Amino acid sequence: MGEMFQTIRNAWKIPDLRKRILFTIAMLIVFRVGSYIPNPGLDAEAFSRLLEMTGSLGGFLNIVSGGAFKIASIFAMSISPYINASIIMQLLTVAIPALEKLQKEGQEGQKILQQYVRYGAVVLGLVQAVALYFTVLPQGGVVDNGSVWSFLTVVFTFTAGTAFLMWLGEQITEHGIGNGISMIIFAGIVSRGPDAAKGLIANYQLGRFGSGVVGIVAIAGILVLFVAVIAAVIWVQQAERRIPIQYAKRVVGRKMYGGQSTHLPIKVNLAGVIPIIFAMSIMMLPSTIVTMFFANKDNWFVRLFKNPEQSLLYVIIYALLIIFFTFFYSVIQFNPVEIANNLKKNGGFIPGYRPGKATSDYITKVLNRVTWFGGLFLALVTVAPIILGNVTKIPGIWFGGTAVLILVGVALDTVQAIESQMLMRHYKGFLE
Repeated sequence: MGEMFQTIRNAWKIPDLRKRILFTIAMLIVFRVGSYIPNPGLDAEAFSRLLEMTGSLGGFLNIVSGGAFKIASIFAMSISPYINASIIMQLLTVAIPALEKLQKEGQEGQKILQQYVRYGAVVLGLVQAVALYFTVLPQGGVVDNGSVWSFLTVVFTFTAGTAFLMWLGEQITEHGIGNGISMIIFAGIVSRGPDAAKGLIANYQLGRFGSGVVGIVAIAGILVLFVAVIAAVIWVQQAERRIPIQYAKRVVGRKMYGGQSTHLPIKVNLAGVIPIIFAMSIMMLPSTIVTMFFANKDNWFVRLFKNPEQSLLYVIIYALLIIFFTFFYSVIQFNPVEIANNLKKNGGFIPGYRPGKATSDYITKVLNRVTWFGGLFLALVTVAPIILGNVTKIPGIWFGGTAVLILVGVALDTVQAIESQMLMRHYKGFLE
């Protein structure tokens, strides 16, 4: 613990790092303050009452937005349109050669793609805001009136809120610590911590954990399980498969070069929390459509997405999406063919495998194995609380797995970002 505080003290002594930390904190404070600024075109109390009748989606959006959705604030739609636009762009980059070419053009190409994502986020935010307006319009008291001015106020306030959060996240990424979008989601989930604690106490008081000693033991078990999940997530996030690499000896003049042994690290969870965030955003889309336009209908599709925690099919689809995005993101980030070619050029090889295709195939096989483990682990931790909620009939548990994964993943990524800054200045860091 003493070393931890010493590390923090050392980090604070670095002017540039201190400036980045303070900037990140300031931007997150702006985000939290904005989460309490109401949309002038909506009645927050009436909207909150309506939210209680929309099934689980309302609570889901409220968790992601850090409580902003429940009070109909300017940040009610959170950063989800930006995430959806990012998903669409990454999928299109794989499918459209012109976009793939831009991606390979380095920093300039990435800037153009990022601009497309911004435009897409604003368009999706506008569409979502319009849909939300026409959903609450028939509900008496939520919208002041049905005038054009009321429509423009509500829609453009929500859209501007999303655009501002997008800009805020990019500023944190550029001038602060860690990934800005992830930090905003992290801050939103952390802000719901006190409400989660209140919910746990309320469930105990209602006798849902049992009475007397049984209830206390049940709460203690939940807390122990929570800590165990955090430990497991940290273990998987930090785990890596190391492939041994040997460099051939070569003589240049009178000097001998190469001959050293090293390893190629492949992280078990190479994609981090990205698959969770992507899958969550994808599953929110049909849920949003159902809640906004078909809330009064009664068929299998509406039941599937209106109360997702009660549907086994929803759980299966959610888990499969997490596994899919784990593989998708890993393939984008880690190219076995390119690595094999670089090893061959530099005289490196994997013992027992010929340079070139044999090396590439072996790296691909190892990558697939560890990615399967990482994807299944992410899916299990995410969907297990949903199953637990169905068994115990205790509401709200199903948010736990997703929240823990995002919190721990973003925290580790942020620590690693600070670590990299400190290593550049020869300081000891968190991860020794």
